[in-house]
Amino acid sequence: MLKLRFCWLIVLVSGLSTVRADVIQLKDKAAITGKILAEKHDSVAVDVGYTVLVVPRGSITSISKTDETSPPAKTAAAGKPVATAEAKPVVESKSNFYYAAVKPAPERDVRDLVNQLGEAVVQVHTPSGLGSGFFINDDGFLITNFHVIEGETQISVEVYHQQAGQLERKTYKQVRIVAINKFDDMALLKIEDKDAPKFKHVVLGSSDALSVGERVFAIGSPLGLERTVTEGILSTKTRQLQGTLYLQTTAQINPGNSGGPLFNLGGEVVGITNMKITFGEGLGFAIPTESLRYFLDHRDAFAYSNDNPSNPYHYLEPPSHTKQKPVGE
Repeated sequence: MLKLRFCWLIVLVSGLSTVRADVIQLKDKAAITGKILAEKHDSVAVDVGYTVLVVPRGSITSISKTDETSPPAKTAAAGKPVATAEAKPVVESKSNFYYAAVKPAPERDVRDLVNQLGEAVVQVHTPSGLGSGFFINDDGFLITNFHVIEGETQISVEVYHQQAGQLERKTYKQVRIVAINKFDDMALLKIEDKDAPKFKHVVLGSSDALSVGERVFAIGSPLGLERTVTEGILSTKTRQLQGTLYLQTTAQINPGNSGGPLFNLGGEVVGITNMKITFGEGLGFAIPTESLRYFLDHRDAFAYSNDNPSNPYHYLEPPSHTKQKPVGE
């Protein structure tokens, strides 16, 4: 039994300024502001502060170079921010447990995002199958689908660490189930291996802020093919299935993708991929991040109990009556 999975990572940036600001005007009336590192016959490499973008020559109308400080961030014709030195993804920590976007991140190329987010996406293994997952903080807490680990306690997580520009595969076998919500198909796990490092993590975006037709992409292990990237559009935000609302997407979702992240073009997680319609194509579904954030904010109520592993709710011990001593003792 294969399950779904996904991963991606967002770079946090603290005040970074460029010595020289160059402006690249694009055909769609947008602009990219940063420092040009290299110019080739078919592309231009520009440092925008938090990453380096490679812009095809065919998309460029003009290039302006200056020695002055970078001007304010530009806005695309469609009203969405573009990747400039000033338009950096801004994130905030929620109770020091997960990271959520304060402002929408500028749209970027899927290729660049996949390279940066790859370490945050994992493969979740159980004796009965596999799925996907993603880290929500650097302490080893990760999200997957409940159906990926349902009925299992022997869980391992395969992580892809970046070493010298290469991805090195490492398997962690000390994995604890922290909280589960079987009704919304979510599970919170934690890697507890003694040699576990700090992990790369994702930033949670808002599924409510998505627009129908907006491009999204998923990362996971469909049919066990790890680190597979599929791209599509958001078909609808309100597809009701069995009384629950899901995001519907044309990004290909297959067994093995379960539990992986669905990203917007800002590199923010907007959903957890968890199912598809088997007799159709381009009919994939994801759990909205609003449901995920509710689950994480109330994780104590969903705490996993070894005494009752099938129950997504954690009940406190009932109070006992105080025993009164007989008179005279």
